[in-house]
Order: sequence, then structure tokens, then C-alpha cells
Amino acid sequence: MPSALIEVGEKPLVKRRKLSSTTILNGPQKSGILAPYRTLGLVSSTEVPFTFVPLGKTTFQITTSIGRCLHTYDLREGLNLTFITRPQTPANITAICAWKHLVFAAWGRRPTEGELGVWVFERGKRVAQLEIVRGINEPIQQIVIFGSWIVGCCSSRLEIWKSATYEHYATLTSSRTWRGSESDVLSGAVCSMPTLLNKIFVGKKDGSVELWNVATGKLLYTIAPPRLNTGAVTALQPAPALNLLAIARANGSTVIHDIRVDREIMALNQSSTAKSSVTSISFRTDGLGAGEDGRKTGVMATAGPDDGDVTLWDLNGGGRVMGVLRSAHNPPSTNRGEVLGGISRMEFLPGQPLLVTSGRDNSLKSWIFDETPFSPVPRILHSRCGHAAPISRLDFLPVETDGSDDIGKWVMSAGRDRSLWAWSLRRDGQSTELSQGNIHRAARKLGILGKSFDLDSRASLEDLKAPEIVCMACSLNRDGGMGSSTGGGPVWANVTSKMSRANVSNDHVTGWESIITGHKGDKFARTWFWGRRKAGRWAFETGDGSAVKSVAITTCGTFALVGSTGGGIDMFNLQSGIHRQQFPSPLTPAQARRLKTRQANLFDGHGVDHLEPRKFNPGEGRHTRDVTGILVDSLNRTVISCSLDGKIKFWDFLTGVLQHEIDWYPMTAITAARYHRPSDLIALSCDDLSIRVVDIETRNVVRELWGCVGQISDFCFSNDGRWIVAASMDSVIRFWDLPTGHLIDAMRIEGTCTALAFSPTGEFFATAHSDSLGINIWTNRTLFTHVPTRQILDSDIISATLPTASGEGGEGPLTAAFEDVTPEDSDAFDNLPVRSDQLIPDLTTLSLVPRSRWQTLLHLDTITQRNKPIEPPKAPEKAPFFLPSLEGSENKQIPPSAPTIAGAQEDAGPPSTSERSRIVRRQTASSQRQCSTLLASSSQIGDYSRFFSYFQMLPPSAADIEIRSLNSLAIPNELVAFVEALTERLRQKRDYELVQTWMAVFLRVHGEALARDAALARDAALAEGLKRWKGEQEGEARRLGVLVGYCAGVVGFLRSGRV
Repeated sequence: MPSALIEVGEKPLVKRRKLSSTTILNGPQKSGILAPYRTLGLVSSTEVPFTFVPLGKTTFQITTSIGRCLHTYDLREGLNLTFITRPQTPANITAICAWKHLVFAAWGRRPTEGELGVWVFERGKRVAQLEIVRGINEPIQQIVIFGSWIVGCCSSRLEIWKSATYEHYATLTSSRTWRGSESDVLSGAVCSMPTLLNKIFVGKKDGSVELWNVATGKLLYTIAPPRLNTGAVTALQPAPALNLLAIARANGSTVIHDIRVDREIMALNQSSTAKSSVTSISFRTDGLGAGEDGRKTGVMATAGPDDGDVTLWDLNGGGRVMGVLRSAHNPPSTNRGEVLGGISRMEFLPGQPLLVTSGRDNSLKSWIFDETPFSPVPRILHSRCGHAAPISRLDFLPVETDGSDDIGKWVMSAGRDRSLWAWSLRRDGQSTELSQGNIHRAARKLGILGKSFDLDSRASLEDLKAPEIVCMACSLNRDGGMGSSTGGGPVWANVTSKMSRANVSNDHVTGWESIITGHKGDKFARTWFWGRRKAGRWAFETGDGSAVKSVAITTCGTFALVGSTGGGIDMFNLQSGIHRQQFPSPLTPAQARRLKTRQANLFDGHGVDHLEPRKFNPGEGRHTRDVTGILVDSLNRTVISCSLDGKIKFWDFLTGVLQHEIDWYPMTAITAARYHRPSDLIALSCDDLSIRVVDIETRNVVRELWGCVGQISDFCFSNDGRWIVAASMDSVIRFWDLPTGHLIDAMRIEGTCTALAFSPTGEFFATAHSDSLGINIWTNRTLFTHVPTRQILDSDIISATLPTASGEGGEGPLTAAFEDVTPEDSDAFDNLPVRSDQLIPDLTTLSLVPRSRWQTLLHLDTITQRNKPIEPPKAPEKAPFFLPSLEGSENKQIPPSAPTIAGAQEDAGPPSTSERSRIVRRQTASSQRQCSTLLASSSQIGDYSRFFSYFQMLPPSAADIEIRSLNSLAIPNELVAFVEALTERLRQKRDYELVQTWMAVFLRVHGEALARDAALARDAALAEGLKRWKGEQEGEARRLGVLVGYCAGVVGFLRSGRV
């Protein structure tokens, strides 16, 4: 963890806390748990139009802006992502233009964001930048490149560069003729015409168009608007015919103008009552598409940001509308503008029957025109899309029972745009939206996508989708996968208990739905097929008719549970769609009579036992307010529900009878619940800004976690259940350690986190934010690094940077494994408690020696016997023929001038018997001297600390040799000293398991000698030492037995049902 930043006089400094002199006070810092990785789901998330360039004669590369970097897609590969630019621009990109093999990107929207600039990218890498002279402080709205010039259009002037050297050439300032600000004269619409050399057309706010010569810097001509109050020029596009220019203005009018004679040739969209502005114009250049049979040229397309339609015009015979591509992109939302929509750019590809569109709904699409049979309206060819509104729910795909390798590689997200998406962390091209049926076909049947130009009718297109998803659950154990048969039929059929099983069953279904979602203000919970990526068959209605608040699916994937805002809980079968149970279960007439009798006896005071826990009757225990969470245990025995009424209820899964209830009213209300199946723990967020953890086995609160400031937007367990991660409205994500209850990490991020999720494998962590359309993916650094569990302070909350779409500055899952521990990282261990020799005298402690070491010593004879070779070693095989032979090398003469070791040994001859024995004795004495010396010196002073410190470091084989080498004839007696050392260590209540192991080995090795000496009444000191050891051992065993029995009794009492 980073060092704390505490101002002088604010709070006392934490003990043993270090402050680095290089700490950045206000800059981004690094979390000890998470590291930014990359961002998913961004395709065309800004208003900057796309740009394209032909790549040879076979394909086109299309580049879009997603903020501070660019995405390049290959059309031939199905809009496959090819390049992502790096590094990121210092500010948001305002204009892009592709030219030859380069892409130019202008960045910097406001002077407060820093400097402005234009960078040049090639194959995703920055290769150059344009010269920015002093005085350029306006954002560049559009870039046009023609001939040897690069033109950047600002709000009041044009900046000119040379395309060969990227040097700034000139600045052209337009005169102020509009009644607005002097710094806001140009509309941003510029274009060049291939037949005019060094000429550029510039649109203005007053509706006029100026013609400039960029080489001489002179204004050549001004095309006046046809009438007053036409609005600003919104689009300029040269026509394939010579000297013709298409001009669109803010009032919705589009004209074809002859620039040579300054005359209007054709006026379009003049008679429409509801005019939408046109910001994009394009001409089809493949020579087809117009006329009755589509064999003529002269097709023009217009589009704008006010709707998602593309209007196709036949310019032959005065111009007419030949077709309208309805809802090519989502129209802007009518609900406070939460869902972005409209078309930012539309363009025909040169010489191809293809149309490419990009919208503010975060999508890029390509369309193709069919020649046979002829259709004036294109059909979809490829698409790359994402959420058009901020994401409200996130969840990783759960673990499958078949051990699929997709674990932790798929993310499900639900947004305010009424869509449900599946995102792949492996390949972006596999990401897709779960289909809700043919929305456009249904819209045409209802007349929403008819021939009328009324914009109000198209505003209800989003109503054909399911409402915004507020809760979802998933289980893949019964999902049939991509190749499963779903039975066909309509999606989301309203199935009730009155329908027979035969009406809803499909015998040829090989798998059923695996996802269930609840929707905002809707009384139906809808099912989805994960494998087929489409909507399911059922729409489950709540029993009380109120809106769905929470949903759940059992682990087996067979049953779905739905909780309502009225307090009801219903269970449905996902295979048949039939209603199976209600919580609490309804009463039969016989049960109602028995209940009345029991209530009468309780009222009279008969049969009441206040010592027994309360027993609930069938039909009792219904929630009185919104059911905010439903959970089912792994064995389908218990259903847990929580509500805003402050109660947690435990229901019997089969009978629907209430078994137990935890009441927190009026202390707090429960807003959400999360379940960790391996540990049987549930976490509940409350309106008092706390998170309480309940053990469903004991049904008691085990942790209360505090620290959130503001409403808790989302929270989850880590994959191993050790942490709870929560995001609150103060834009801080907090990590609590459940074993200690400490807040171990917290980071403040840009924008409020609205949803978060941990992957089942623990590799990734996903977050969604209120001001972004993408999903931020983080990596878990703790897979390879240590994280201290100390409690952090409010001053330890760091400011972290979010992941980027380009992955710049991100860390992969394995990055932390190769990092060295820096001094800053080691500061986190300074606050850990220092281990003392003994905390209290009566506390029995174990050693820090690994368990495998003393267990190996205990069974060393068995291990040695098991590892003995089965057969004697064999002679090595003959070397292969291709290796050089060493035969005859022994006969080679060695020059006398080159003495060898072998020669020296021959001269020296073999060592004598006395020399060999002296060497063996010297080696043996050197290996045993230290142990014997330490044992003798410790026995004289009565302190065996140094001896045990040395003995604990010995490997099992060396410790076994030392014990076998104890000499009873030495002075002092090493057997007696060793027993006294173990007795003293046992008396100190330290290293309990090591002492037992060493004594067991000692008795096994020297047991026969001890028994023989006892029979001959030898060595009375050793016998007395063993008696003292036996006494200490029996006393310690009795004490530990009493303590263990007491603890077992306390735990059993706490786990009993009467508590």
C-alpha cells in the first residue's frame, strides 16, 4: 500500500509509517490490489465522425474515435479490430482524417484542457505531429487533406499545413458576418473539389459558403444563402458531376449548387413539415441504384443527429425520395436523453454498393445494396456495437459444471439502453448483444417504421424492447449451448399456472434458459438463452401483480425465483415455465382450520413454550415491502430472502414454510444481497451505509463493515470469499478483509461506479461508471503479490486512474509476478506486529518450521525405505554412431609440458589407510562439533535458545543424524542434556509440535539402550530426566485437553438452534 499522506496538524502520524519524498500528492497512485488493464465496449462513443481509406483494391480501413485513442477496423474481415493507437492523446480527440496510409488526429477541445495538437499515426503508432504555432487556441473541428495541403477548420479561422513537411503554412481568418460571437464564425463544414486546385469551401454560421485559395490565402468568392434564417451550414459534399456542390443547412434544407454559375440546381426536403438537420451527405459512385430498376446513376444519401434514419434520394428528374433506411441507428432517447442516438456520419464507399454509418449510439455498421432483386434500401452487412447508455448491471459468467475453459472470460452487462450484452475478454469480435427478437419487423407491423415522416411516431421504437434491466441471475448447468434446440415459438410468452403443461412443453428442446432478468417498473421477469444469445420463451409474472425487484436461479439451473415490490416470492420451472411454489405457500382449507385452532390455543395461553424457538405456520411470514434479494443454497434446501422491511427470512425450498427470521427493523432496511456459495456467507447492504455478513449455517451476523460515504451502488464477494468489494456514491471502491474485518484498500476514481463484479477465477475485476459507455477491466495483483491486511485510514485512500481502451499503462494478469518488491511496497509491513518469543506465559505456541519438515523427520525411515532403488544401475548404452568416439584416447601421448590432474594423482599414488581414517574423522568431527558444542554450553548455563535456533534450521536428514549421534559417554552426557533441553522447552510452552517430534525420534533411536540401562540400573541421571519429561508432558496434555473441550463446548453452543 502507498504511504499515507497526512497534513501537519491534521492527525497524529501513524507509528512506524514512512513518507517518501517522491510521493505525488495529487497525481494518480497505484492500488495494492487492482491494476488497470483495458476498457471494453467502445466502438464509436464520441460525436467525432469516422474516416476511411481504401487499402489496395480489396478492402477499406475505417477509423473511429473513442475519446483519446482511435480504433481501426478492416471491412473485409467483417469490421474486425485491426489497430488501436498508442500513445493516448493528452486531451479528447476532436477531428480525424485518413490520408494514404496515415491517420491525422486533432486533440484538445478547450484551452483549459492544455495545449492543442495534431498527431499523425501509422498502423496504430504515432510517427509525427504537425507544427503548432503560438496563438492557436481554438479546437480543430474538422481536418481536410488534398493535394499538398492539410487544412484544419477551427471556430473562426483555418489553419494550413504542408502535407510533405508538416510545417505550418498560414492562418486564414474569416470575416464576421453572423450575429454571434467573433470567435464562433465557422460552422465546421469544409470540403475540397477535385477539379479545383488549391481551393477549399468553408461553411459559416450565417448560411453562406466561402471559397478560399489556400496557396495565396485569398478569399475568392462567397455563396450567399438562398434566404434569411436558413441557419448554419451543416454539411458540404462535392457531387460526382462537375462543378456541383451539395449544401445542407440547419433548417433541414439540402440544395445542389452549381459553383461555376452560382446557381441553385435542385432543392430537397423543402415540403416536409418536420425538418431534421442534415450533417452528413454522400453520393453513390458505382453507377447504379437510381431509376426503377436501379440501373441508373444519381443516388444521394442524407442523415443527421436528430434521428437514426438514412434518406436515399434519386436525383434524376428533379429529385425524389427513393427510400428511407429506418432506424439505421438508435434515435435519441425521449427519456431525459439518457440513451444517445442519431447518426454522426454516413458515407458511400468509392465504387462499391456499400454504405458505412456511425452513430452516437456507440455503433459502426456497413450496409449493402442488393442488385437482384433490386432494393433501393440496403440491408445490414456488418456491425460493431456497444451500449448506447451507461451500464447499470455487471456480472461474470458463472462456473460451469463441465469445466469449460470459458470460466472468467465472459462478462454480461445490462445498460439503460434496454439491452443485454455478452463481452468476451479473449476476442472483441465474439462480443454480441443478446437478441430480443426482430424489433424492426414488429415495428413495421405496428406502423412505427411506416412511410410517415413524423418524428413523434419513431420515438416509441425503444418501447418495443424490454424495459431497463435492474437485476439478473445466471446458471449454466442446464444451458444447451450454441447448438441446442430452443423449441421455437414466440419469445417471452406470458405463462401462468392456469395453462396446462402440454401447452408449454417442447419435447425436442435440448436445453432451456439459463438467464433471468428483472426489469424496471415491469411485472414480468424474462428468461434468456446464453448459448443461443437470444431471448427465451418465458415471461414470468409476479403473483401479486407488482413490479419485479429481484431474481435468482438455483444452482442446478431448473428453477427461477422472482421477488416483487409487493413482498411476494414466486418460483417457476425454467423447463416447462409452470409456477411451482410461492413463499409463503398458500393455505389449503384443512391447513387454515388447523391454523385457527392453534392460534386460539396460543391466545388462551395453552401449549406455549417460551424456551423453544418460534415455529412459523404455513402461510405466515410474507414480506411487507420490496424483496431486495433472493438467494438459494447449493443443495436447494433453503431459500433466503431480504426486504426493505429489515427482515431476513429463511424458507423451506420444498414446502415454502418459513423456518427462521432475522429482524433488523427499525434499525435498518436491507437494499441488496450477495451470496458466496463455497463459504455459505451472505452479504447484505443496508440503508445505514453498512454491509453486514451473515452465516446461513448458524444464521448469525459474523461481520459488520463500515466506511462507505453515500449510498452503496454495488458490492460483491471476491472469488475466494475472503474480500468484500463495495462501490459507493462518493466515487470510492473499498476492499474489506473478512477474516480480520479490516478495510485493507480503497481507491477514488473518476466518475461514480454503478456496477462491479469479480471473475470466478479471481484474475479480473470489472467496473462500470455513470459517465462512460464501456466496461473497465482490472487485473488482480494479489495473485502474485502480498497484500497486508492492516486497517487503513481515510488518508490512505488513493486516486487511481481508470483503464484505457488502448491498454496504455495497463498491467496484464502476469505482470505482478515479475515485479520486484520496492522499498515503498515494503513500507506496508512496517505496521505489522512484531513477533515476540511468547505473548503470555500460559499460551502454548507452535513453531514457524514448515509442517512438511517435521513430518518428514517423523517418518524418515519409511521415506528412505520407499526411495531405495529397485534394481542395480545399468551400464550406459552405446553412444549413437553420429557422435565422435573416444576410443583410443587413453593411448594418446600427453606432452610432458602439459601436466594434468590425473598425472598428479598417479604421481601422488593412493592415500594410505591412516590418511583416509584421519580425513573421515576430521569431516565427522566438523559436522558434529557445532551441535555438541551448543548442547554442552546451553546445558551449563541452563538456556537452550541458541541450541534450538540451530536445531530448527537443520533439514530432516541432518536432524536425524544429530539425534542418532548423541553420545552417552561424553562429558556432559549428551542424552541427558538433550532430554533436559526438551523438558525445558515443553515447560516454556513453545514449539510444541517440534518438541513432540524430536522426543518421538529420540525414543525410537535410543529406546533399546534406555531400556537396557534401566534394567541394569545404570545412568540414574537419564532416568530422572525422563521422569521429569513425563510429568511435564502429562500436565500439559491435561491442560490442553481442558481448553480444547471448553472451546468445543462454546462452539457447539453457538451453533445450536436455540441460540
